[in-house]
Amino acid sequence: MQKPSVIGLDLGGTAIKLGQFLADGTCINSLIVATPQPATPEAVVKRMVEAIAQLNPTENCLALGIGTPGPADKSGRIAKVAINLSGWQDVSLADWLEAQTGLPTTIANDANCAGLGEAWLGAGKDYQNLIMLTLGTGVGGAIILNGHLFTGHFGAAGELGLITLNFDGPMCNSGNNGSLEQYGSIQAIRRMTGKEPAELGKLAEKGHKQSLEFWKSYGCLLGAGLASLIYVLTPEAIVIGGGISGSTKFFFPATIEEIERRVLPSSRENLQLLTAKLGNQAGMVGAAKLAWELLEK
Repeated sequence: MQKPSVIGLDLGGTAIKLGQFLADGTCINSLIVATPQPATPEAVVKRMVEAIAQLNPTENCLALGIGTPGPADKSGRIAKVAINLSGWQDVSLADWLEAQTGLPTTIANDANCAGLGEAWLGAGKDYQNLIMLTLGTGVGGAIILNGHLFTGHFGAAGELGLITLNFDGPMCNSGNNGSLEQYGSIQAIRRMTGKEPAELGKLAEKGHKQSLEFWKSYGCLLGAGLASLIYVLTPEAIVIGGGISGSTKFFFPATIEEIERRVLPSSRENLQLLTAKLGNQAGMVGAAKLAWELLEK
């Protein structure tokens, strides 16, 4: 007799990742399918339903969790916007999937899913209270309080990359000026250096002076942004993921030094700064955890 399982889906602009997980976090099956183009809600749901049937032919799956590239409503039912996908505005994604699969479904922002994944099976698994920053095309975030994802009263909490770092800094897509995203993202690094983060990482490996100096200044900026978050949330751990996290060894020392300079010891006692472990699987893992939590409710 097969053990009960859930399926976590991570919806991206080019691919949909699916993983089938047992309650202890064991992944028993996984699949990646191309996101249909154009990625209209109807086309995406059709592709998801087909992939779920392919992944779960024995039908021992009990629930679905979905990570979407944009905010979800508080109830985890509606994809309010899906960034870089065509025609997504207040899409009743959970209702559609439940109607076509018969499985209870819940959805959340993909950065929130990544944070939940790292908290469940990744770098943050030993901590109940943590925050995650994903340093990539933008700067996403997630807040885990007492082991559970915190999304606020409307479901939109955790946009950690949009806090103000410099009130008169570069304009952000959010309408803010000088957000942490404008200093911590891949696009910000391109603007500041004219180079890709991966290139700067390779140069730093070779001892390139200017690259090492850049990563030190980057670490200081990140530490200044994290200081505000630490004062508000006093997490046990901060997990850093996303594409830029491949260079944490070059900027973490400066980040830690900046945190220690800016944050009172009482607010950062035993704080751990960690590199994410799950890579691009984190969103899928976190979506599966959401599904298990849905069943527990």
